[in-house]
Amino acid sequence: MTTSSTNSALTASDIEKIARLAYLNISAAQGQHYAADLSNILALMDHLKTVNTDGIEPLKSPFDNAQPLRNDAVTEPNRRDAYQAIAPAAQDGLYLVPKVLD
Repeated sequence: MTTSSTNSALTASDIEKIARLAYLNISAAQGQHYAADLSNILALMDHLKTVNTDGIEPLKSPFDNAQPLRNDAVTEPNRRDAYQAIAPAAQDGLYLVPKVLD
């Protein structure tokens, strides 16, 4: 896969390898389409790296004013016991699920 900063173009072969690793079924036509789209995104990222940001303070928010905070108040009743009563397995307020990783 080509990922250098001078040439970020992906090929359909790169997309095929990525799809195989992610267990995705992608047709050849889709691979070409995704390769073009992802290459455009990577080219934009390369272009953004060239922008001079010296002297620019990072933003905490895209808005000029501070965002108002809402009151931290309970607005819904606690229904955990009712929800867990119909769960296949629950213990000590937690849902029990089958182990999926060894």
